[in-house]
Amino acid sequence: MQPIFHTSGIRAIEAARGTVNLMEKAGLAIGTLAESLLPEESGSILIVAGPGNNGGDALVAARHLKESWQQLDVVFAGDAGKLPPDAARARAAWSAAGGTLLTDIPEKHYDLVIDGLFGIGLSRPLQGIFLNLVRKINALDATVLAIDIPSGLNADTGRALGETVVADHTLTFLGLKPGLFTSDGVDHAGIVHVSNLGISSAQAPDGWLINETPVLPAPRKRNSHKGTYGSVGILGGDHGMVGAPLLAARAALLTGSGRVYAGLLTEYAPVVDFGQPELMLRKAREVLDMDHLNVLIVGPGLGRSANAVTMVQRALRYPVASLIVDADALVLIAEHDELRQLLVERAHPALLTPHPGEAAALLGCSIADIQSDRIAKARDIAEKYHAITLLKGAGTVIAMPFEFPHSSLSHQVKEGEHPWYINTSGNPGLAAAGMGDALSGIMGALVAQGMALDQAALLGAWLHGAAADALVEQGMGPLGLTASEVALKARELINLWITPSSD
Repeated sequence: MQPIFHTSGIRAIEAARGTVNLMEKAGLAIGTLAESLLPEESGSILIVAGPGNNGGDALVAARHLKESWQQLDVVFAGDAGKLPPDAARARAAWSAAGGTLLTDIPEKHYDLVIDGLFGIGLSRPLQGIFLNLVRKINALDATVLAIDIPSGLNADTGRALGETVVADHTLTFLGLKPGLFTSDGVDHAGIVHVSNLGISSAQAPDGWLINETPVLPAPRKRNSHKGTYGSVGILGGDHGMVGAPLLAARAALLTGSGRVYAGLLTEYAPVVDFGQPELMLRKAREVLDMDHLNVLIVGPGLGRSANAVTMVQRALRYPVASLIVDADALVLIAEHDELRQLLVERAHPALLTPHPGEAAALLGCSIADIQSDRIAKARDIAEKYHAITLLKGAGTVIAMPFEFPHSSLSHQVKEGEHPWYINTSGNPGLAAAGMGDALSGIMGALVAQGMALDQAALLGAWLHGAAADALVEQGMGPLGLTASEVALKARELINLWITPSSD
């Protein structure tokens, strides 16, 4: 995992170190990466420099590229008399090196465009000349490299503030920014590169990026049995929605749970899953009468009937070590104060897995509000409901509540704050029915096998997305990818990770 910093954290690093020579180092890093992105040893480069320090970084890069005999045009959009001191020096150095500045983008072909318009300080939509330049950059048939963050993107939230540069690569400085990895950022940042500019900082990060496999379950001993790997109970499946708990149950079985029970609400419940006969199907109340479950998942296909409310109430009171709450159960908790109070007062941890619509219900706001700052809203849910919160979507956010004991995770965070994470695996193929059910089943299986609930949330999100990525690499999706296929691939991956090949 890698640390993530909000804009305030980056500013704190700058304040502790000072900005002397940072622009020169940034410009050199940009120039070096730019040359590696050209199709040949040399190519035609366009650099668009803005009115602040981001533009200064671009002008330093222009000087280094000119010294390497690269063909380049530099467009400067700003008032030279209002430049910050470091950027003003960069502009003067560019002029002293014989460089010229254009006021608009020429109509010609470029191999590479470097976006140096605006950096992490932008907080409003672009207008006027800046908006026009962004539109022209996006219309060019060229590789686009953004400096620090694509112009028009909010560095903290990932929200596109209006029309925003769509980059193929982003070179970000001093630390990763959350906006590059969630919300609109995933469609604008491209491949993210990071340079610390030679600075070693003791600044505690704001969050963590899941960009590699987190902690794994231990390899299995030969001297073990099905009871060794736990029992998962799944509660849901009202009339017409039996497929949801079955998908969750199959995913739990495929990713290692010793026993899986699917408790179904509908009076027309099947007695066997002919596609996965290893599953044990029960009436919902029968699952809640069991005393040996390691984890209970409530919500897949649950519906919102009076019976469903009763089942959620019983589930919240169930003395299981770990509880995963998904789908309709989340909405029912949001709608009933008694259920919310039961969740808050639970002696054992719970994991909530809302999509943006369910998150909006939990916080009593709009989906647009949730998507405007996914990290903040996930943390709000975690605090309000005293539960680990996994907010699904592009750049899934996992937030821990203040009260949760983080003995199983040792990631450093700012004093007085609870950890949060952004998951980087996954692709648009996951935007299909049943994917959330499979994710819940995977996480439930990990808990059943002995993982702490917070660990299972991180690994489950990563594994679920990695399985989808592997399928797309094989040509199976993203269009038409199914939850059943993801669960099968997740089984393959976790076995490879736990018991790697000796080749």
